[in-house]
Amino acid sequence: MTGSSTSSRKVLSKVASIRIQKELAEWQLDPPPGFLHKVTDDLQRWVIEVYGAQGTLYANEKFQLQVDLPEHYPMEAPQVIFLHPAPVHPHIYSNGHICLDILYDSWTPAMTIGSVCISILSMLSSSTVKERPEGNDRYVEKCRYGKSPKETRWRFHDDKV
Repeated sequence: MTGSSTSSRKVLSKVASIRIQKELAEWQLDPPPGFLHKVTDDLQRWVIEVYGAQGTLYANEKFQLQVDLPEHYPMEAPQVIFLHPAPVHPHIYSNGHICLDILYDSWTPAMTIGSVCISILSMLSSSTVKERPEGNDRYVEKCRYGKSPKETRWRFHDDKV
């Protein structure tokens, strides 16, 4: 779905490798509430279970995020998508792509995988409706052959959810 397989990814820079290992160690000691990292031997691809917060539309629901870390992380944002089935949300397309500015234009190296996860959970928790973004079917069709969400020119105009 992401268009990036393990064999096509570039080798992590030394800075990226050290940073990712540090974040992973911190996550294992004190994971953000509502998340579970599914342990694999792939440092560049994390699969994280997300549990909907109580008192929200997504309470008692579980989803999976796939986090692909680029060779120059944290100078470059990770690619984060929901695995199928993606939550029904005004900023989450049915193919799992997430329209959230910190994953693209507003990314800073001070952010971590944990802070991204908390932002995504906050986005889910603040939603008052379960609906797909306008133009979902058209967007998903355009991405059909593995287009990365990082190739999308996002318009961040709605900060209500």
